[in-house]
Amino acid sequence: MVRQGDRYIPGVMRRWVPGLLLSLSLLTTACGGAGTPVRPSLTSRQALTSSPEVVEFESPAVRLELFRDIARQSELEAGQSAQGVALFPIIQGNEFVAAPGFESRADLLQPPDAGSGLQFVFDGRAAERWPEDRRESLQGLSEREAAELVARTLLALWGIHPEGAVQVDRAAGAPYAVAYVDGILRINPAFLYLASAYGPASMAAGLQ
Repeated sequence: MVRQGDRYIPGVMRRWVPGLLLSLSLLTTACGGAGTPVRPSLTSRQALTSSPEVVEFESPAVRLELFRDIARQSELEAGQSAQGVALFPIIQGNEFVAAPGFESRADLLQPPDAGSGLQFVFDGRAAERWPEDRRESLQGLSEREAAELVARTLLALWGIHPEGAVQVDRAAGAPYAVAYVDGILRINPAFLYLASAYGPASMAAGLQ
């Protein structure tokens, strides 16, 4: 158990151990002399509409590149109408727009202080249940734990401060990464596996 003041939830510190092991693997690849840029076999939007299991077993370097691509697109789409296929659609006032973007070096699993007071509900609806088994590809977190950290980070980034608890739904196969509509946050679990590629495991990849 880690103190709430440190902005972690139980078991979160465990995610650094597998992450550091993955960074050693990436460093070995980076120092191999090949210098060839990572070229994912699928686009970031294809990854989102794929099953989380498909994305989970991509290499950390591929998942990191897909995450960086989504981050770049989030900055390009920010503020535009989300009537098309926006990656992060939200209701802002009375408008349906793409949420503010984030940098490709953003660690979405490290929520800021602004997100510490938010409350979430993960059950209670007919939506898919969030798995609670911990995954190496999520830096030792379960999908539910990773979803809570990403939710805190993004809602704080977007300046959304709901009065009550936020319902968090699992939106597997959705064409978006995360959406906030009608007070419900819908997170594509495939996006969690991409966001989790950033952190200790990505330090060596950043040297490529």
